[in-house]
Amino acid sequence: IAKNVLTIATGKKIYADMAANLARSFLWWHPNSNVRFRLITDQPQNFPPDLLQKLELITIKPGEHGHGFYPKISLDLLASEGQTLFIDSDSLIFGNLETVFKKFEGHAVSVIGGYISEGEWFGDVAAICRRFNVAQYPKFNGGVYYLEKGALAAEVYKTARELEKSYDEIGFVRFRNSAADEVLMALAMELHQQKPLKDDGTIAGDLQSCPGKTDLNVVTGKRVLNNPPSPHPKHQAWYPFTRVSPLTVHFLGHYTQQFPYKREAFRLKKVLQGKNKMLTHIVAKIWIELPMTAAETFKNLFRPLFRKLIGFRRIKPSDRI
Repeated sequence: IAKNVLTIATGKKIYADMAANLARSFLWWHPNSNVRFRLITDQPQNFPPDLLQKLELITIKPGEHGHGFYPKISLDLLASEGQTLFIDSDSLIFGNLETVFKKFEGHAVSVIGGYISEGEWFGDVAAICRRFNVAQYPKFNGGVYYLEKGALAAEVYKTARELEKSYDEIGFVRFRNSAADEVLMALAMELHQQKPLKDDGTIAGDLQSCPGKTDLNVVTGKRVLNNPPSPHPKHQAWYPFTRVSPLTVHFLGHYTQQFPYKREAFRLKKVLQGKNKMLTHIVAKIWIELPMTAAETFKNLFRPLFRKLIGFRRIKPSDRI
């Protein structure tokens, strides 16, 4: 059975840049693998030619599969035959993914997470459950999706697209002025009895769930994320783990602008060019990690004084919107 890793880079150039980094991390960890990396994009001109020679590139027209998060509820139309593991472009791979395909095998559509039946998650969960006569539905981070091409997967995604048409009426809350793919897929999965893979911290992790100190090296495969234990101010009470070592790390939001991501992206580019690993490590530390950590330390130190004298700065719009 064919195995495919799929990512999407449409719209702004930043998505092409992130997808290129994700592709490099895949190539580094799958030098002689039968797993294929498939890249869906409307901007092939923004990828280095040498990288494109090693990938399967599928070019689409701008807006062909919608805008915002809509392409993620169209994965059945973008996936090829066999098993497909979708990974968000703002992620990096820290090891071989063969074991992930084995864990997901047999699921028509799946994610990594648990269940939610009440509270708030892009809307009033209990109210939405009552509306659709379900006891619960999956809760997860949409940085990873799994599907096996076939009639059942097509039905799940068709349902998600139908639900999107009534997004506001259902009571879902928009994210960045767009419909959130997670809640649409969660409800569609539940309506078709598709179950998530229980999150054990080994497949996927992100820096929002684990905002503590990281220990990452994409070249060696070292990956440690920390959710500081309570009562630490950064502790995420909703996340069940305090320390995880996931094969994929999702640098969602502003985290792609911080040093762990930029350092690892630099490492990947250089080692795939044949540069010495130790020299690359030293250069990355001197030219990326140290200046960025020093700047962050300086800002944290003087932020209270700055706010007292000048007030709060306006929040910059996201470069992804």
